[in-house]
Amino acid sequence: MEVAEAIRARRAKRALSDRPIEDEKVAALVEAVRLAPSCFNNQPWRIVVCKGAEALASVKATLSKGNVWATRAPVIMIVAAKPPDDCQLSDKRDYFLFSTGLGIGQLVLRATELGLVAHPIAGYDPLKAKAAFGIPDEFVIITLVIVGYGGGDDALLSAKQRESEAVRPERKPVGENFFLDKWGNPFS
Repeated sequence: MEVAEAIRARRAKRALSDRPIEDEKVAALVEAVRLAPSCFNNQPWRIVVCKGAEALASVKATLSKGNVWATRAPVIMIVAAKPPDDCQLSDKRDYFLFSTGLGIGQLVLRATELGLVAHPIAGYDPLKAKAAFGIPDEFVIITLVIVGYGGGDDALLSAKQRESEAVRPERKPVGENFFLDKWGNPFS
């Protein structure tokens, strides 16, 4: 699959199968993040890959009610970083979030290429996750990445979530958030 194909095919699906993910595919996702760019190659991300029954039960216990669909996932990654582990520049530019986002972006595209869904979420209790996994206080849990094979039963989805499975959400027109040569001049 070409990168452009993976970009077009990528979707944040929620109807997942509980089919286990092959170890080599999990390793490929780890490698995708490992090779991602970061400010001065600092690689600020720290990721707990939850695959075992006990670890999965613990991370699933942190999910919000709206993310009950994620309880079918055979792999959940806890993504954390802390500001001093990446560039801290003038004007409060802490790159740890940006660098980590680049890594997860690569993971999502690699997952798509491998026939997997990798769905980053914000709906979880970060304090509960930190306590359950021994994550130090100075780290920020940025996201959980729900990983699985798509095409599972949609019984755990809300009506709105079922609807979003069928059609890719609309994107803003390019000129609304891309500008040419100066702010507010729509890119066309």
